Amino acid sequence: MSVRLLSYNIKFGGLRREHSLVEVIRAATPDVVLLQEATHPDVIAHLARETGLRHWGARPRFSMGFISRFPVVHHAWHQPPMARHAFLELALEGVECRIFGLHLVAWFSKWSERKRSREIRALLDGIHEHQDGFHLVAGDFNALAPGELLQVQRMPRWIRAMVWLSGRDIARDTIQTMLDEGYFDAWRHLHPQGPGYTFPTWDPHVRLDYAFVPKRYVDRVAVCEVIFTPEQPVRDASDHAPLLVEVV
Repeated sequence: MSVRLLSYNIKFGGLRREHSLVEVIRAATPDVVLLQEATHPDVIAHLARETGLRHWGARPRFSMGFISRFPVVHHAWHQPPMARHAFLELALEGVECRIFGLHLVAWFSKWSERKRSREIRALLDGIHEHQDGFHLVAGDFNALAPGELLQVQRMPRWIRAMVWLSGRDIARDTIQTMLDEGYFDAWRHLHPQGPGYTFPTWDPHVRLDYAFVPKRYVDRVAVCEVIFTPEQPVRDASDHAPLLVEVV
């Protein structure tokens, strides 16, 4: 069974932007949506009702939430001691692929990258029992991939200052850890030369949102696209564009 998954940072819980979020999600026709900054359960319930993805989960002060077309066999939030946000585990009825959603700590600096690197290591240690099976890890990594351009001049002044203090670039340890552990970057697999920028929606120049599958399952990734339509709702809904992944 193919599954269309949308990973979407909805910014500050999505409050007062529900209509635009619904438009964006409906247009992408996902089966399941992993939501970052989903801190208001009433908003997530509204999105579930209005999009027809009626199975949902969210908790106050927890970043990760979800809405799904498929009934949920199992879901759990896992909070590694060193992680700012709990990661989310989903098993869906009739779906072979187990799903893990995350939201890593933000900021562009060598210090925040060290935190992200520790967070991703804790997540991988926590899902060790599933690493031989078909699974997908997706979300807002807040990290740059090795070899990708950091366009500092297009960033706000305070971020430029942080980057300058970090040696005029930032480390790429978080994404490198995923690659070293045998995961394939779904976007880069299907788009070797495409930038895949997901942030910010009004001037996209950074790729912060990713989906990974183990190397042996990479051929089961049929689609990986950044969603920028409908254009105005995407801009109004959040500062992140959602990432759509279809696995078969």
